[in-house]
Amino acid sequence: MRQPDLLVVGAGPVGLALALALKDSGLKVVLADARPRAAVLADPRVLALAHGTRLTLERLGVWDGLAATPIRSIHVSQQGGFGRTELRAEDYRQPALGYVVSAGALAGALRAAVDRGGIPVLDETVVTAITPQADAVVATLATAANAPDDAPCSARLVACAEGRLEAGGQDVVERDYRQHALIARIDVDGGHRSRAFERFTPQGPIALLPCDSNFALVQVVSPERADQLLALDDAGYVAQLQDRFGTRLRFGPVSRRHRYPLGLRYRRDPAGARTVWLGNAAQTLHPVAGQGFNLALRDVWALADTLLRHPGDPGDAAVLDAYADARRLDRFGAIHFTDALVRVFSNDFAPLRQLRGAGLLTLDIIPPLRDFVARRMMFGARAWP
Repeated sequence: MRQPDLLVVGAGPVGLALALALKDSGLKVVLADARPRAAVLADPRVLALAHGTRLTLERLGVWDGLAATPIRSIHVSQQGGFGRTELRAEDYRQPALGYVVSAGALAGALRAAVDRGGIPVLDETVVTAITPQADAVVATLATAANAPDDAPCSARLVACAEGRLEAGGQDVVERDYRQHALIARIDVDGGHRSRAFERFTPQGPIALLPCDSNFALVQVVSPERADQLLALDDAGYVAQLQDRFGTRLRFGPVSRRHRYPLGLRYRRDPAGARTVWLGNAAQTLHPVAGQGFNLALRDVWALADTLLRHPGDPGDAAVLDAYADARRLDRFGAIHFTDALVRVFSNDFAPLRQLRGAGLLTLDIIPPLRDFVARRMMFGARAWP
């Protein structure tokens, strides 16, 4: 294999999207992923895609044929307080505010396009070390079979798009929310009718995303409360959810529940010596408002655009500085917007509850302010693109 210009570590949706965005760039791109191909395509997670993300996937040629459930309205409310607002796609002359897809289905569409483009993907290949040098990065690759002819791979730039951001790094900012997310699928009487719901409660937000014929559910609670909820049978769990959510919807059967710890971690600088970090390797966000993957894809598109506008050495420090500068406003805007939502809405302090209600009421009666929030959710801090 000829040594690549760009080694992408991770062949999930983020890494695959970067490779596809650079398909006609003239750069030699190779991907390596520790997982078998089938494991990537079987990822059961659900992703909320903003309208801007749809536009990017259309440019990459993978949107048509992708099974996506549209979100045509988002209802936002809080338990135990006044104030609510609703965002509607028709108010912005858009077919939808966003879409819901399975991570595995999206990865499958991107992988098929990468394969058609002839971009090599090294499945079941672990990158065990990355060593930046003056004019290249030396990456040590180990296959699942531990083949004896494994050799270091030298690339001019490495994009790390695999795995979670590790804690404890000097350049890493961390915040433990002491919250866990319970994930499930749940039926609702009358179907979802392309509506999404965000319900803020003192224990944490509850999000319902239309997905296929039912809802994808994310309920955020404390770790101790998560233990209690997982110990309930399905009927008991649905009963407490109904109590938290109110009577706007009537819940039916729920699927098996899974839990994930939540926190905020992000690199202050997403680019280093001949290395750039993307997706969860750059920032791990709370799922409130569904910003994580959308931010990652905007990072991908901006990196590809920067490399195309600066032909030559893709790992040059000036090129990576240009990318980091271009992403600073949107990236930190999304990080702090999400963090503020969690901290403002995940408590039961009475005066703050009244202020939250007033804020939601203000959004509902002042269209320009509501439009600002809607466009941020659709396109990011720069109302991109």
